[in-house]
Amino acid sequence: MTPTKKLPLFVVTGASGVGKSTTCEELFRNEAGKPYLVMESDILWDDYYDTPEDNYRGLRTIWMYLCANISQCGKPVVLCGCATPDQFENLPERDLFTEIHYLAVVCSDEALEDRMKNGRGIDEEDWLRVSYNFNRWLKEHASETNPPITLLDITGKTPAEAAEALENWILSHL
Repeated sequence: MTPTKKLPLFVVTGASGVGKSTTCEELFRNEAGKPYLVMESDILWDDYYDTPEDNYRGLRTIWMYLCANISQCGKPVVLCGCATPDQFENLPERDLFTEIHYLAVVCSDEALEDRMKNGRGIDEEDWLRVSYNFNRWLKEHASETNPPITLLDITGKTPAEAAEALENWILSHL
């Protein structure tokens, strides 16, 4: 079934360990009666989709169809997970949405290190390096992507404060 009602899609991205899932989980807990639905993209993750050579096309395609079909209820989806605009914008399924808005949850390097090492118990050097690099890349290049990515720096914010800022951003685009 091809979706007939086109709505915007909201993509919330960020480095592993930065706090995007915690922020989105807080948003999800309070979504009753809100004009959007929150989804976590990791629920469909499988090694089958680990295809950086094609920019994770299979995973992005599945999520775009899923979000477009969910939107048929009249509410846009807020999709939380690590991504960049080119992974969505260059696909034919992009036409299923009126717009796609991107927001990256970022924080200071010190906060990211604390969250990964102390909050999540991650000390694998490769994982830490990739997370630091993506967090920095987002802060340095978000305005250069097409469309640009809005940054939400949650350094020093509680999950509730971060979720409130995220919700304000979403509502400003509806």
